Amino acid sequence: MYRKLARVEPTTGTEWVRDSARESRAVMDALAYTRPEPFPGDRVKRLDGHALAATEHRLKALRRRRAAALPGNAVGVYEPARHLRVDLFPCEDGHAQERSLLPALVETLQRGEVGVGDRHFCVTDLLVGMAQRGAYFIVREHEHVRLTPQEAMRDCGRVETGTVAAQRGVLTRAGQPTLAVRRIAVRLDPPTRAGDTPRYLLTDLPPADAPATGVARVYRGRWRLETAFQILATALTSEIDTLAYPKAALFGFAVAGVTDNVRATATAALAQGQGADTIERALSDHDLAAELDAVAAGMAEALPAQDWQVFRLLPLTAFVACLLTLAEHVRWARFRKHPRGPKKPPPKRSYDPKHPHVSTARLIAARK
Repeated sequence: MYRKLARVEPTTGTEWVRDSARESRAVMDALAYTRPEPFPGDRVKRLDGHALAATEHRLKALRRRRAAALPGNAVGVYEPARHLRVDLFPCEDGHAQERSLLPALVETLQRGEVGVGDRHFCVTDLLVGMAQRGAYFIVREHEHVRLTPQEAMRDCGRVETGTVAAQRGVLTRAGQPTLAVRRIAVRLDPPTRAGDTPRYLLTDLPPADAPATGVARVYRGRWRLETAFQILATALTSEIDTLAYPKAALFGFAVAGVTDNVRATATAALAQGQGADTIERALSDHDLAAELDAVAAGMAEALPAQDWQVFRLLPLTAFVACLLTLAEHVRWARFRKHPRGPKKPPPKRSYDPKHPHVSTARLIAARK
């Protein structure tokens, strides 16, 4: 089994993620589940790279090295309106930059889509390629990009995190004007831990459809993609440290992406009874994944594989009706989040070098 996984081409996982997204989108459309897009007529896609965690030193090429062994990385495309992973671009070289995967990414973006990415996606060739395909972008400005401002910054209002200003500019390549953009500055009220304020964004969305404050809010929502990767890593165990072969590790990551699309489909069915806002705010992905992990083995023993084939043959309308029936019987209280209260400041600790040890039992008795 391990040798077989080590030979699975990364494109296999990519196509599986795409196919699962298509099937999940069809089910969600039948459920009439979707979140409103921030810009009318345009579909937002969030772009982000992810380096897989280091694996164990199982391979002969790794056994004499103490350095962390990176099995690869990937650029993922996430559709926030449906919480679906719609595309995956894997790379076996753990040291390769995300930019090496960008040419393939451009070919998948369609007219009217808005790619939202961090500063690693602020590459002139990528932005020009997106514009040529009729897609738009919102990216954080990279210091290496060449931008010529066309006017002074003008105030555009406030968002939850600070004030917003904007100006028109032109991206240049080889000294020649290449693409007209808007440069948006978000002056954060409390600076980030790195102290970088203001934060500059670049976009080619028309101002009439996408005001500067709306662009700033959409970019701020990128943290949801980081949360989605955390769900993959923790609840769905996407990074298995024993899969040392790059092809095996990347295939495992793709399997977790497919599983996450299944999770998104299940939560879409739950949202029909509880409401999308309630699901987003209160559903615990960790508890849901733990429940599936706990009951899957028992269900596999109780129901042989052929008994599950009926779900593959059901028409879409019948399958959606089945999902809704099952969702009505879910014991919702078992899967609610239990957020902790505000953190308390740690108490000051005393230390006496003459008494480096204390008796826990005596201290407890003294408190009583």
